[in-house]
Amino acid sequence: MSLSQKCQYAVRATYELAKRAGQGPTPIAEIAAAQVIPPRFLEVILNQLRQAGFVRSQRGAQGGYMLQGDPRDLSVGQIIRFVDGSLAPVKCVMESGEKDCPMYGHCPFLHMWERARDAVEGVYDKTTFADLLAEEAATAQCRNADFSI
Repeated sequence: MSLSQKCQYAVRATYELAKRAGQGPTPIAEIAAAQVIPPRFLEVILNQLRQAGFVRSQRGAQGGYMLQGDPRDLSVGQIIRFVDGSLAPVKCVMESGEKDCPMYGHCPFLHMWERARDAVEGVYDKTTFADLLAEEAATAQCRNADFSI
C-alpha cells in the first residue's frame, strides 16, 4: 500500500499545524515553506481538511489555519483514511469488502491480508500528531547533544 502524494502533503501540513497548536493561525505560505508543499496544492488540501473538521481557518491579515483539536486526539490514520481511504492492502479486506471474489471464504491469503491491514492500521492509528512532535523533539535533542571534552 502506497500513500498518495496528496496524502503525504496532508499529513505533513497537519503535522506543521500540530507544531504550532495554540499559537494562533498559520498562513498557508508558512506551512508550505516549512513542509515543502506547493502552496496552491496545499490550499486545496487545507480546505478539504477544514471541511472535514480537522482544521479551522481564520480570514484576514492575521489569518491562516489552525488544528481543530489537540494533537493528542488526532491520529495519522484519521488523516490518511480521510485523504486516501482504506488502509487495506487488497479490496477483500476493506470495510466494504469485495465479497465477489471467486476465492472468498476459502482463500489461503485472506488471513495474511487481514494481518497486514491490522498491522498498518495499528501503526497509523496509534500514532498521534503529539507522538510525532515528541519523536521530533527527542531526535533533535540527540542531534544537539554536546560530546566535547
